Amino acid sequence: MPSYAYRAVDAAGVRHAGHTSADSPDGAARTLEERGLVVVEVREEAHASRAPRAGRRRQGVLDASRSLAALLGAGLPLVRALRSAAAAHAVMADVMTDVRHRVERGESLAAALASHPDWFDAVYVGAVRAGERGGDLAEAFARLTARLERQAELRARLLTTLIYPAMLGIFGGVAVLVLVFLVLPRFAELLGESGATLPRSTTLVLGVAAWARAWWPWLAGGALAAVAAAGALHRAGLLRRPLARALLALPLVGRLRRDTLSARFARLTSVLLESGTPLVPALELVEHAIGDPVAADAVTALRERVRGGVPLHQSLSAGAPWRPELAELAGVGEATAKLPELLARAADLLEARADRTLVRLVALAEPLLIVLFGGAVGVIALALLQAVYGLNAGVGAGGLP
Repeated sequence: MPSYAYRAVDAAGVRHAGHTSADSPDGAARTLEERGLVVVEVREEAHASRAPRAGRRRQGVLDASRSLAALLGAGLPLVRALRSAAAAHAVMADVMTDVRHRVERGESLAAALASHPDWFDAVYVGAVRAGERGGDLAEAFARLTARLERQAELRARLLTTLIYPAMLGIFGGVAVLVLVFLVLPRFAELLGESGATLPRSTTLVLGVAAWARAWWPWLAGGALAAVAAAGALHRAGLLRRPLARALLALPLVGRLRRDTLSARFARLTSVLLESGTPLVPALELVEHAIGDPVAADAVTALRERVRGGVPLHQSLSAGAPWRPELAELAGVGEATAKLPELLARAADLLEARADRTLVRLVALAEPLLIVLFGGAVGVIALALLQAVYGLNAGVGAGGLP
């Protein structure tokens, strides 16, 4: 049964607001009137859209934004553009249909989009709101499309870069497991039947392998429990801040993280400023959309300093996690009245630097994985060869006249 939000007043003039279930808006109004209320407004609540997995959701928002930018730029009315976007993109059909219905009932487009926070973040809604105020929604959606396309390109490059190390880790792990669970038990059986005294290294390797085979259900269960507990703590927000601080403190990873957060801040702020959002409200929206608790705290402090009259570039110079280049380019932008453009340039510069740092990290991870798994296989092979050599030597000595 649909749920309806209502506003009403009673006989004493006291206002009431809440939710009720009914078959139709008229049914909801009759139910409220039976309770002695005079109905002011009844509207159906939008059911929370079931968002698909993150990849399809991001692609759906990008496709819909691209369509809206093109359709509105061609002069199509907003309601027709929303209808066309819903018909053209199946992933976004329910969401865009609900947004269209809300707009037809008189809500602003930004408010309609904000009712689907799983799909549209604070920066997206803020840029649309600024576009509505400035009367240029097509340009707002064009800027949002450009931002989403850059994000998609960065994710694709990241995935491509990480494929080889991931495959190396998977195949190396499988090789070690095959040795521990299939090869070593057979060797242990053969060496035990020979009755020969085994070298210490062979005894150690076979003992560790036997212990792993005996305890692997507990080890696997403990690992799964630890992952589940970490996931629950992360979803509850208890691990996000310590993890964010730990990442920033690491030597090379910390530099990558600072470049990434600075680029994200510059890109989001640039999009909002280009859409016509004033600086302080733009910083408030960035605070909710930047996606890192340490950076969000830094944006909060930054916003308070800017609100107090401190220039943006001086506020950026005051503390982490911002890169110095961000403050320098922001200073040039403020001096030349081209802050959005200079912030976009800063984002390009820092994203390129983050790409180079990521390539270095991956280049460092590949030989480390090779050494790790190759060393494990080498230790096992060496221990087995020592045992076989000792066994052959014993047989040869026993056969001498």
